[in-house]
Order: sequence, then structure tokens, then C-alpha cells
Amino acid sequence: MDSALYSDLAWLPRPPADFNARCLSIQNNTEEIAPQIRALASFGLDINQLVRLAKVIVNARSASRSLAPLLPYRLGLIVNSTPDFISAALTATAARHRIALECIPAGYDQAVQESLNPDSAINRSDPDGVLIALDWRALPLIPAPGEPESAEKAVEASLEQIRLICSGIQQYTKATCIVQTLAPPPENLFGSLDRVLPGSLRYLIDAVNRGLRDVVQSFAGVVVDVAGIAETVGLANWHCPRQWNMAKLPFSQDYLPLYAEWVCRVLAALRGTTRRCLILDLDNTLWGGVIGDDGLGGIQIAQGDATGEAYLALQRYALSLRERGVVLAVSSKNEDEIARSPFRQHPEMILREEHFAVFQANWNDKPSNIRAIAEELSLGLDSLVFVDDNPFERELVRKSLPELAVPEMPEDPALYARTLAAAGYFESLVFSEEDRSRAGYYEGNSRRSTLLKQTTDLKEYLASLQMEIAFQPFNVVGRARIAQLINKSNQFNLTTKRYTEEEVARVEASPEYFTLQVRLADIFGDNGMISVVICHETSASQWEIDLWLMSCRVLGRCVENMVLREILEHARRKGIRNLVGSYLPTSRNKLVEQHYPKLGFSLIEKHDDGSTVWTLDVASADVPGAPMTVKSSEFATAATKPAVSSIQ
Repeated sequence: MDSALYSDLAWLPRPPADFNARCLSIQNNTEEIAPQIRALASFGLDINQLVRLAKVIVNARSASRSLAPLLPYRLGLIVNSTPDFISAALTATAARHRIALECIPAGYDQAVQESLNPDSAINRSDPDGVLIALDWRALPLIPAPGEPESAEKAVEASLEQIRLICSGIQQYTKATCIVQTLAPPPENLFGSLDRVLPGSLRYLIDAVNRGLRDVVQSFAGVVVDVAGIAETVGLANWHCPRQWNMAKLPFSQDYLPLYAEWVCRVLAALRGTTRRCLILDLDNTLWGGVIGDDGLGGIQIAQGDATGEAYLALQRYALSLRERGVVLAVSSKNEDEIARSPFRQHPEMILREEHFAVFQANWNDKPSNIRAIAEELSLGLDSLVFVDDNPFERELVRKSLPELAVPEMPEDPALYARTLAAAGYFESLVFSEEDRSRAGYYEGNSRRSTLLKQTTDLKEYLASLQMEIAFQPFNVVGRARIAQLINKSNQFNLTTKRYTEEEVARVEASPEYFTLQVRLADIFGDNGMISVVICHETSASQWEIDLWLMSCRVLGRCVENMVLREILEHARRKGIRNLVGSYLPTSRNKLVEQHYPKLGFSLIEKHDDGSTVWTLDVASADVPGAPMTVKSSEFATAATKPAVSSIQ
């Protein structure tokens, strides 16, 4: 079971018997095809099925068919192996992650040449990212056992080759460099000594993997931990000498679906489409047995009991996810008081009631409860993962809410935690204090929602929150979080433009741009960074709002009014006469369609694709405030601005 978990992607449902027929149906369909493509990609596909689905996607693109709402991503592929199978597997797998991937492969074993040539296929294609998929055989790693100086030179030469590739990509494109770690071969020369003996191949590969971190960070790139994948499945399983000799495949074809899945998780994180919330069933998921029938003393959830410890392992993993920022919620068919009793009273429980942002225990159907959870958390359904031991409930939720991720769970609860971890729904490229606190933000939002339900007057409710808003320009401290927010926010995002961390740094340093990072706190806690604004000075008298986004956690609190007032104050100081803002519609940002007219902007252009352009006269603009205190920022003239009490 353990090996099949990874080779078969066992957390995904099995492909339908008519998979090929469905692929053919998509090709013959004249209507919207992206939902059908994504539906087929959601199964655990083998290499032949991945190739088949990739052909459907490539043919659709060649025929100029729309793949919306899948997000476009052009990926350069630099390899020292045969690229065809890798390209096909990535293209098909990316659709599972809501990405319409186009791969641009480099010539075989042409890594340095392709990256340094401005006219290479990759550099001319204007890629969003470049996957540097090299294994140890592509680098000058010449073993010299027992020779530390030779070992150091070999490691530095290998890292320098990767630096050279990244520098060429950075010089000629705006692409993110995505660099793989190296999976060592299983064959050893000295046994256990290989890992510690300077100059052995294992020693050299380990040293390169350690050095890659600094190389990748220096180019604001990201890592795909291929060494970690190989260690997980076993180096002897990962490497197949026969397939390398015959077809130059850098790893066993059996694990190509797993490799593609790992790479596409990183692409999803770059595109901001990873999940944010884990919803858990209770009976036979977090404990063995049925609390309503078995009572507190009858459920299996104890140390020293093999079955009980299996459920505790899942609880422990869920708590670890929460501590890194994943929001937890409950959806259970149960009496509310009975469902809460183990969290309140059972001494062996690891998870407690306060760890959950939303707790839905009633006799409603699971899809209805999950919709309510999404609404209360102000999260899209595609941000949620639902774990349930019951195959009926899993299939019901999949069919009713196809945007959700619903992993297949094994019969043995001892494998629950491993299966959820293997599914990798919560891939992250950075980890910050903002991430650490995110679960708390959403739990605070739940308390705010409860307070709102008890209040009939919106002004009274907002005033009772005692909000404090703080403005700062972009800076190095907030840069990683700014880039993360830019790439994750899809709903309150007027243009859905994406910036890498490196591009954020360039904007931060340029006098042509005005920037804001916005934080909000209230009586329930600090909401962290909740809004980002970039204005481009297109002339001496005009700012164009290049990017304006906001976390959906703070919708309905008039934050956008306060942000615009801050923009206007700085625009007036700079002698700017006009603000120009654009709305570019997507499948997910309809809620901001009326953003500019609500704030007093006038329409100046409207296009057939639904995009609009708006303008605001800076001198005459009069934007209502909100009941919150504006804290000082490093460029404010006054130490503190007074609270504003009027809203409309």
C-alpha cells in the first residue's frame, strides 16, 4: 500500500473506464472545455493517460480554443534527459491545479546554451517560469574520494553552472527560476562512509543540494525537492538504469505522475491556487467509533491503543498544519453538543475546540455545511480540502462541489495522516509570521461574524471592532508577504496581475511607483497584511493604479475607502491630478466589478471583454471614511491621524 500511495497517487480517485472516450468527447465538443479537462485531470492518471490528456490540451491551444478559467502559465523546460514525456505529464497534471500549462522545452542537454542565448526558444517565448530539471549527471561532479579540495572545487563548479543558467534566464526573461535538488543514485562505493567522505559522489551531491538554497534565493527562485521525492519512495525505486540507458529518462517512468504532481504544486503556489482550509469529519475520522452511539468512553482515541494512536496521528498532523497557517474547520453529521464533547472533555484529544475556526455539527447534508463554512470564512470553495472516512460522503461532496479537494482515504486509519501529507494540498513557497498567524486571523473572523449576527446596525458593529489601520510603502521586511498576497488574491483583485518577489523589489526601489502595504487590527486580534496597492506614475500629473487587491477576510469593513483616502493624500502631495484604474474581469473577481464606481470614479472606457477603465479627479475627490484609527506610517506628517467615524 505504501508504494502504491505514491506511484498511483492513491489520494486521487481512480480514472473512469471510459477515460479515452471522454478525451475524444472533449476534442469534439464545441462548448467550454476547461471544466471537462480539469475533471479528467482530477483522477490518478498513469503515464499513458497523462499523455492522452496532454494531447487534448495541446490540440485545443493549437486550435485557439479557450482554456479559461484555467490560469495560463508558460514554462520553459531545461533538462539533460528526454523532455517529451516530462512535458506531457506536466501539461496534463497542471490542469488538476487549475493551470493551463504550455511547455517550451530546450534542446537535449543544452542547458547553458539555451539559457545564455537571447534567441533561444525559451528566452524568446517570454516564459512565466523556467524549470531547471537537471540531475547529477548534468553537472561536473567528478568523484575524488578522500580529496577535500577537489570535492570543494567540484561542488563550486556545479553550483556555478546553475548560477550561470539562472543568470541567463534572469537577463533575458522575467521568469521565475525553478530549480530541482539532486537525487543521488542508490549505488554506493564505501557503504555508510559515502555520505561523510569528502569527494565521494554522495558527499558531492549532498553538498550541492545544501548550496542550492543560497543560489536559488539569490535569484528569487524556488526549489522542487526531487531529492526529497526520491528519498520518500526509495532511491532504488526512483532510479531505473535500464530506462536511463534506453531512453535517457532521469527516473523510473512509474514515478512520472508523482514528479509532475510535485512540480505542478510549486506552479500552483506561484499562481496562488494552493488550498488554505482543512475541513474534517469527526466519527471514524478524528477518532474511532461514533460519539453519539459509543459515548466518550467508547471512542478509540488513546495512547497505547494501536487504532487510537492512528487517529491521534491525524489529529497531530492537522494541528501541525494549523500551526503553519492552515485554517481548520469541522463538518459533521451530529448533535452539536455531543460532537463538541470529545474536544472539551476527552483527556487524550490533541485537537481542541479552540483550534477550529468554524464548527458545523448538525444533520444538514455535507455540501450545504461546507458552503456555509466557506461563506463564514470568506474563502472560495477552491480553497478548501475535505477529509471524510465515508466514501459516500466523499463522492457526494465531489459531485456537488467539484471545486473542493476531497482525498480518497485508505481503509486503515494508520495511513490517514500519511495520505493527507502525500496529497500536498498546502504547498508553500515561503513561511512567515503572517503564515503562522493566519489560522488565528480566520478564527477571529468567525468571532466577528458571530458579533455581526448579534448586531442590526452596521455602523455600530464596525465601531465596536475598534479597528486600527496602518499604511507603509513596500519594504524588505514585508516583501515576501507582499509577493505572496499578490499571487494568492483572486477575488478582491482588480487586475489579477502577478509579481514575483524580485519584481516587487524593483517596484519598491523605483521612483516611478507609489506603493502601499496595509495592515488591520481590531479587538479580536491582528489581521496582518490585508491589502496591497501599486500606482505607476505615467506622467507628471497622473497615477495609474497598476494593482489593487485586498484579502477577503476584511470585506465589508470599508477598508477600501481608507486605502483610497491614503492614496489621494499622497497623490495631492505629489501634484497628481488624476487617478486611473482598470478592472479586468476574470472568473473569480466579479465581486469588485463595481469597485471604482462605488468609490466615485467615472467610466472612460468599456471593452467587449468586459474590462473597464475609470478615472478620478484627485483635487475634488471626497471619499467617506470609516470608524477606524489610522496609525502613523513612516512617511506621515503627523504622528497619529484621528479616527474617522462616518461611513456610508
